[in-house]
Amino acid sequence: MSPSPTEITTLAARLADDDAAVRLDAAERLARSGEAAREAAVPLVQACGDGDGEVRQWAGAALEELGVPPVEVIAELQELAAMSDPLVAYWAITLLGRSGQAAAAATAVLAERLGPAAPLEVAQRAAWALGKIGPAALVASGALQVAATSADPRLARLASEALAAIGV
Repeated sequence: MSPSPTEITTLAARLADDDAAVRLDAAERLARSGEAAREAAVPLVQACGDGDGEVRQWAGAALEELGVPPVEVIAELQELAAMSDPLVAYWAITLLGRSGQAAAAATAVLAERLGPAAPLEVAQRAAWALGKIGPAALVASGALQVAATSADPRLARLASEALAAIGV
């Protein structure tokens, strides 16, 4: 049985508790909630930067099953996508990509994450997400063209695929 929206909200709030055991329990329970946990998308992404490795693992597991986040959290995910913590940025970008065209406002942040200062896995995920946004990400085509010439074959492939999805 899926938890109620009230239970999801309570568990999401517990992800910020001072006690690591409370955060761990909340993350694990959210992971077991599947798509019902989508309202906890932002706190789960933030939990990917937790100091406790088990909390980070369970938060990631919850995000794997989350599906498309609510459109109302796209602005917050956009901010998290710019974070220096690679796991937080990766998951924020993943959720933006899952949002497709609804995340078009995040195009500039995603294009920035393609740059050489970004960890490789973050740049790869940004290229993937821009492709999922599609033609609405046209303003990122310059950054994608640069990424398509990357020495990393996966980044080059993802950027090329994104350019094709955008229509460039």
